[in-house]
Parts: sequence; C-alpha cells; structure tokens
Amino acid sequence: MNSFKNLLTPAQERRLCGLDVWHRALENIALRKECPDAYHEELLRQSDEMDRQGIVSWEEWRDLRIEADQAYLRAVAGADYH
Repeated sequence: MNSFKNLLTPAQERRLCGLDVWHRALENIALRKECPDAYHEELLRQSDEMDRQGIVSWEEWRDLRIEADQAYLRAVAGADYH
C-alpha cells in the first residue's frame, strides 16, 4: 500500500504537524483545569512559534490567538466544571 506515500510536501506536513500539536494543547483539559494561565501561555507560545517559522499566515496566527484567548476565558470561568 504505497498509494498514500509522499502526497504532502515537507512544508505541508510540517504545517499539519504544527497545527496538530497546537490543537492537542487546546484540548489539554488537565492543564486547562490546573493552571489556566500556563494553558493560555502555551497556546500563545505555540502560535507565535508557528508564525516565526512561517508555518501559518498572519490571519491564521491571529485566529489561533483569538481561539486561545476564548479558550482561556472559558477556562477561568470554570466551563470545565459545569
């Protein structure tokens, strides 16, 4: 089954991996519950790093940061406990 090998360029693969790591951090319930500030900082750090490496566009970077801010606000409001 080699039909699915090399369908993505290295840049596309790096982009997908970076976004996957960011979304895994977004879904990290344990960190979100224990320390919302560290949770938020990690999401911002990862989005900034993807921007620095040119993995995401400016608009995508902005959207990731907005999503991180919204997730942080839900976390400090105790959304995981309701």
